[in-house]
Amino acid sequence: MDRAENLVLKDPEPRIHPTAELKACKLGRYASIGERVVLREVTVGDFSYFERHAEAIYTTIGKFCSIAANSRINALEHPIERLTQHKISYRPNEYFRWLGVDAGFRERRQAKSVSIGHDVWIGHGAVIMPGVTIGNGAIVGANAVVTRDVPAYAIVAGVPAKQLRPRFAADIAARIESLAWWDWAPEKLARAVPDMQALPIEAFLDRWENDAP
Repeated sequence: MDRAENLVLKDPEPRIHPTAELKACKLGRYASIGERVVLREVTVGDFSYFERHAEAIYTTIGKFCSIAANSRINALEHPIERLTQHKISYRPNEYFRWLGVDAGFRERRQAKSVSIGHDVWIGHGAVIMPGVTIGNGAIVGANAVVTRDVPAYAIVAGVPAKQLRPRFAADIAARIESLAWWDWAPEKLARAVPDMQALPIEAFLDRWENDAP
């Protein structure tokens, strides 16, 4: 951390609640993992956070994402084409001494990873199904079940989730994408926060699009 960052930000180490369970995960700076969150093979970007009781597996999450409580990202898939869809067929090691995990089924699950962009809000109790991509700035409503890709800056809700409206007009969304504020240095972010709070989005863009790094 350089001197400018040190003057602005607190300790950049991720915060992990002692009841959370993580396996083979990568956490960015200032990431926060809440109470009883379960993550398996998940990459979490800088400043992104999981609230209590959320779960995710085989997922890449961008920066500044807000994952609400009780949400499930990349919900478990069962092999419904087999004689039984029960886990006895793909995790028999839980029941029998000499039968191991079904590596083929595990690879099938890993191949259907979920990708979440920057500044995405996943609402309380939302479920993201395998293989879904969610674009930057999108919002997933509470208790939604997302079965299809979500465009950037779209607001979706329902079961299955459908697009309600765009978060911004197309020209504004394009300007935000070009700004890529999520990649700014922490010192610049700290300077920009008061304007985030006070300015309408167009005025913010007008002021910061030509600001020096």
